[in-house]
Amino acid sequence: MKNRHPRKKRAGKAPKKGDISLRKCIVSGQARPRDEMIRFVAGPLGELVPDLDESLPGRGIWLSAARDMLNTALDKDLFARAARRKVKIPADLADMLEGLMVRRGLNYLGLARRAGGVVAGYEKTVAWLGEGKAGVLLQALDGAPGGREKVRALAGNLPTVDVFTARELGHALGRDNAVHVMVAGGPLAESLIREAGRLMAFRGQGR
Repeated sequence: MKNRHPRKKRAGKAPKKGDISLRKCIVSGQARPRDEMIRFVAGPLGELVPDLDESLPGRGIWLSAARDMLNTALDKDLFARAARRKVKIPADLADMLEGLMVRRGLNYLGLARRAGGVVAGYEKTVAWLGEGKAGVLLQALDGAPGGREKVRALAGNLPTVDVFTARELGHALGRDNAVHVMVAGGPLAESLIREAGRLMAFRGQGR
């Protein structure tokens, strides 16, 4: 159902292209989809805060999700320029940001588990593939290559995420380790795919 009254355009936001909401990167100057960007805000005391939820108040500062982009922004003091005031930069911002993205992705996995939309282990993963329940396949990046390749071959064109370790996947699922994990299709799977793609881009692993 369409809104009868159009929303007022919020200040500081770039226009939309089709149905894709775009934001302008402070380094490249290019307008890119929000899913490929990271939002920052300057806090009340001038501290720079990553806003992965895109919910904090204040003027958003948008950066392409790439570590080299972050390094360039820091080297050229672009965050202060975009905020139009001095900002305090955490000394370990790049590592802190990567850790936040990892936890955010794993949080979606935990939510899917609590909703009953996750199985783990080779046999259960393969079974879900055969039953058509799969939305995204997660494989531990430090899992045995042979087993990972076998399951991936069975998955065909199913989206595959391999940015988390076996220990990280296991912790999100309440166990020690997990190498093969399947998440049922739906909004949580889509959010997990989006967050994993942004993390891969930040690490320079492509999308």
